[in-house]
Amino acid sequence: MMDYIDLYLDEVKQIASGLDKKAIGAAVDILLGVRKLGGRLFILGVGGGAGNAAHAVNDFRKIAGIESYSPTDNVSELTARINDDGWDSAFVNWLKGSRLNSKDAVLVFSVGGGNAEKKISNNLVEALKYAKEQKVKIIGIVGRDGGYTAKVADAGILIPVVNAETVTPHTEAFQAVVWHLLVSHPLIKAAEMKWESVK
Repeated sequence: MMDYIDLYLDEVKQIASGLDKKAIGAAVDILLGVRKLGGRLFILGVGGGAGNAAHAVNDFRKIAGIESYSPTDNVSELTARINDDGWDSAFVNWLKGSRLNSKDAVLVFSVGGGNAEKKISNNLVEALKYAKEQKVKIIGIVGRDGGYTAKVADAGILIPVVNAETVTPHTEAFQAVVWHLLVSHPLIKAAEMKWESVK
């Protein structure tokens, strides 16, 4: 038992030291631009990524002062779109309904980043194709090889793979590490966080 605990935590150290700081800096620049232009941040994720998206929406709105939304937060609309139009188009049609435009940005939380050829997370692929057509900046926090998200992202933050057996837990955990880094960055943080303000 202790061997696995030691291994896992050692992997965490390796991943933290291997993160691409330039890509994170590019994400900071994009977010600053979105806020300056009065744009919005649309956060896309499935499974654990959807849970992370809900949490991140709160942080970007409350701490960073960036208007933010996630399609998976509205289960009624999401399931209606899936039922009526299909899973592949659910996110892209939601973005169209949100009047996505060049002042906005899209943030993707995904382990694989989407792969149309393998029919994995094609909903992300279709959403990102549309975002590129609208000249929207894309930030991806992804694992494995980053998939389609890494190919098209303006700031592609790849969570290093240090163990093929723990790609998903590390990727989803470090999505939280990176977005918390972003919202607490001195250039982005617009409001004091509660526990940091308590003396």
